Amino acid sequence: EGGMATVYKALDTRLERLVAVKVIRTEKGQDEQFLKRFEREARALAQLNHPHIVHINDAGEHDGLPYVVMDYLPGGTLKQKLGRALPYAQAAGLLAPIARALEYAHQKGVIHRDVKPANILLTQAGLPLLSDFGIAKILQAPETTELTATGVGIGTPDYMAPEQWLGQTVPQTDIYA
Repeated sequence: EGGMATVYKALDTRLERLVAVKVIRTEKGQDEQFLKRFEREARALAQLNHPHIVHINDAGEHDGLPYVVMDYLPGGTLKQKLGRALPYAQAAGLLAPIARALEYAHQKGVIHRDVKPANILLTQAGLPLLSDFGIAKILQAPETTELTATGVGIGTPDYMAPEQWLGQTVPQTDIYA
């Protein structure tokens, strides 16, 4: 459960496989800004096709609450691996694919803005996938879809670049994180 949505482990009965269903939190379902962010995340992720970015399988709305269906990744998060030293080769093996995923997203005009260990999911084999594009900045988006005010930082404070604290969005913010 995050600040914007709750993710459930579910069974896709048609394809008979486990999936993750991200549903906007009930108290946020009435907030137009959160609904726009959630919709934007679904569209942004659906356009990104990279082996180290979580795949969107479906999106829709149920009882007025939007949802996104994604691949279920049983390996947990990178955050769960923190607290103990990792051999440098293993650390590089986790970070390099995420760097390539960010490079790809940046080439597609998407800046994640919330890169952190909790948003790096792991497959059962331990391969990292970047997730949670909920506050992503879509560079080609017109001004009318801007979700943050000028001078207002958005992200997770522990991983925010100085530019983010000032409300600026540049690809380097993801690299800093």
